Amino acid sequence: MNKPITIIGAGGAIANCLAPYLIEKNEPIRLLSRRGISMPGAQGIAVDVSNQKAIIQATKDSKVVLMLIGIEYRTATWQDRWPVMIDHCINACIENNVPLIFFDNVYMYGQVEGEMTEQTPFNPCSKKGEVRAKIASYLLQQIKKNNIRASIARAADFYGPHAQEKSFFHQLVLNPMMAGKKAQWLVNSQQPHSMSYTKDMAHGLYLLTQDERTLNQTWHLPTASPALSGVELIEIINRIQGSNLACMNLNKLMIKAFGLFNADVRESVEMLYQYQFPYHFSSAKFEKYFNYQPMSYAAGLEETIKFYK
Repeated sequence: MNKPITIIGAGGAIANCLAPYLIEKNEPIRLLSRRGISMPGAQGIAVDVSNQKAIIQATKDSKVVLMLIGIEYRTATWQDRWPVMIDHCINACIENNVPLIFFDNVYMYGQVEGEMTEQTPFNPCSKKGEVRAKIASYLLQQIKKNNIRASIARAADFYGPHAQEKSFFHQLVLNPMMAGKKAQWLVNSQQPHSMSYTKDMAHGLYLLTQDERTLNQTWHLPTASPALSGVELIEIINRIQGSNLACMNLNKLMIKAFGLFNADVRESVEMLYQYQFPYHFSSAKFEKYFNYQPMSYAAGLEETIKFYK
């Protein structure tokens, strides 16, 4: 019997795209989450990542472990929980001699001039970026010491099916526009901002699970290029919907003022540099290796709107 691909963090945006795709590919899968989320064709196990013994037991006999965990968007929570979670997942994979693929973001890069690539140095300019740099560096150290076979798979901000709860783009742009309301953009809608499509990320993660030669490397998951500005993305949505909805820029002063009353907004203030300056994410390495063409923004937005309607 084939060993299962184990997903730690079932129920999140990426896992909800990836799991059905793995089932479609006839891959046995094991879904780990605190609530024991499952679906037809998959084994669901309730497990808390803070329980080291439980994670070791739940990841036994896996083909590969995918760490797709998402937690509360609070700096204090990240500082407290992320080092523990990455340590427990690494230890479980070492104990069971199973490769690990860690799904990561780009916060550790900080503000970058030019394109973000797999060779971009860590230079965080936010507290959350410092946390991501710390845990990614720890995993890379374990790889360098030959303690574990693992890879890091990074994505830009994302949009697409299942992303409505975790994506600023859905909350401020797509959801309002689908309801006939004007869009809002953080700081400067004229700046280019790369967006990864959830289905591309799922397909990319699947391809990484199928090729052991991709281990012990960092990969940027497939993302359309060149990056479009907020204005250009909103124009595409208007064209798809046949609407003519406007966009309002939320300046830093407005966001900080609103953050006095809303914790989620307050937590996002330190990340506003990503919208104040160009944000270019390159997946050229992945595209070349796998001969993969990411979904265009126009096609991805059309699919996403159909999905939610």
